[in-house]
This record gives sequence, C-alpha cells and structure tokens, in this order.
Amino acid sequence: MARLEVNRSGEMEVFVRVIELGGFSAAARACGMTPSAVSKLVARLEQRLGARLVNRSTRQLQLTPEGCAFYERGVRILADLNEAERCANADATPRGRLRINANVPFGHHFLLPLAPEFLAGHPDVTLDIVLSDEVIDILEQRTDVAVRAGPLKSSNLMARKLGATRMVIVGAPGYLARHGMPTTPDELLAHNRLGANYVRAQAGWPLRHDGQDSIMPISGNAQASDGEALHRLAVAGLGLARLAAFQVRDDIAAGRLLAVLEHCNPGDLEEVHAVYVGQGGYLPLRVRAFLDFLAERVDIGADKAAPLNR
Repeated sequence: MARLEVNRSGEMEVFVRVIELGGFSAAARACGMTPSAVSKLVARLEQRLGARLVNRSTRQLQLTPEGCAFYERGVRILADLNEAERCANADATPRGRLRINANVPFGHHFLLPLAPEFLAGHPDVTLDIVLSDEVIDILEQRTDVAVRAGPLKSSNLMARKLGATRMVIVGAPGYLARHGMPTTPDELLAHNRLGANYVRAQAGWPLRHDGQDSIMPISGNAQASDGEALHRLAVAGLGLARLAAFQVRDDIAAGRLLAVLEHCNPGDLEEVHAVYVGQGGYLPLRVRAFLDFLAERVDIGADKAAPLNR
C-alpha cells in the first residue's frame, strides 16, 4: 500500500485514544467506531510499522517500548497538527453542542449564573447542561466536560483544577434557638445531622478538638440527593448540614445561617476539577474555550473563609 493512501494521522489519533482511555471499547465510543474496527485498525498499524505496540490481555492493554515511543511522539504530533490548523484558520470559532455535567452546588452558584456570559461570547455554541451530584461515566454519557468535587479517582481522563473550598457546619438561627448552639463535638450527638444519599457522600463530618481528630457520624431524619438540597433544608431549619463555604457565605452574612463549631473545623478543603477526555493539544475548540472560561471566571475561593457569626 502506498504511504499516501494511509491516513496516518487518523490511525495515530485512534491509537492515542486507545491508550488514553485504556481499551478498544472506550476508544471506539469516543471515536464513533465499533470496538472490532478499532482493534483491526491497531492491528493494521502494527503490521505496517513492523512492531507490536501493545500487549493485549483480557483485562488491560500494556504498551511495549515501541508502543510507548509511538504514543509519546503521536501526542506531540497531533498537538502540532491541531495548532497548525488553528493558525491556518484564524477565523475559526468554537461551535456546536457542548454537553456539561456538573455537581448541583457548582451548577447553581457558578455554572448557571455564568452561562449567559459564555454564550454571549460564543454565539455558535449550544450548551446542554445536566446537574447531578452522582459521578457519571462521561464517555457513556457523551459528555464533553464534567465538573467534580472531591478527590479524583485514577483514570485516563484529563482534569483541570478550578479551585478548592473549605467546608462549614451550619444551622438556621431558629433551629439553633430550639436545640441549642453546640460548643463541643460531643454536643452534636443531640442534633439532627443532615446527610446526602448519593454513593460518594462522606460517612461523617471530620472535626478537630483539643488536638484530637474525630469523625462525627451523620444521623438525621432526612437525606438529600445533592448538596444544594441539603443547603435548602438547613436554611429551612430542619437540622445541621456540612456544606461548601461558597454555598453558605451569603446566608451567613445575611443571618439566614450560623456557622457551628468553627473552632473545631479541621480546615480540610474540597477540590473542584473540570474533567474531560483527551490531551489539551487537540481538544475541540468549544471544549477548550469553555475550560479557559471556567478557569478565568470561577472564583471558588479556598482562602475566603465563610464570615464568622457576628
């Protein structure tokens, strides 16, 4: 086969996706192909190069030394190709449908308020927004960007840190007037401690008192599917909740909520990341534009402690 008849950049991109996503099936979903077509493409590529690139097993793919070298050079080449195309087409603009999945608190406090500004600057982009505190498979859901709070599991996905927030235990003034303001972790045992019912929810609230760390188990008469629902239950006076500082800062300033046991707050931070598929060098323009926009406009403010009760 003549070299010009081979779509070498296309083969290289599929191979890079196979390695990044950890298998033929995941790469097939990302590339709009069937797993068998991806497998055959990699086999043809190995035959043409005269070298085995990956060792296959029932559970995973392992790069050979030749495959590792091909992958690393391939990533750089694909990035250069995309940069060349952007330079050649100075008028290229982000366009198309951008599917975003975000946890509910981030969605309500940042994503939804900022959406009009993003769309005003990118009129050829259409946003498809899904808010959920459940962690989704972004490949199966065909999602471009997922905003996730908390520690990230090891994966082949890319992640861009947007910031970190401290956590605060809060309660409504009316609730605390009825049940008392706790002054020690042990006094929390007499309170209605609201929790979340999604899988990744923490088992308890970390506290630090007299130099000792402890975990206060969650035990209340209500659970909710997302952090913003817990926020509303706390404001309504149902019980205490441990929430991100950016969720409750305005409520504390306005007196709708009071910070509880701040002297026992261990100061742990919950990081927030934008997670996406693919190396940054060849992201679709709409995805790159959105990630840059979030990084510039989102100010979660880990250094901004929730105002203490006055």
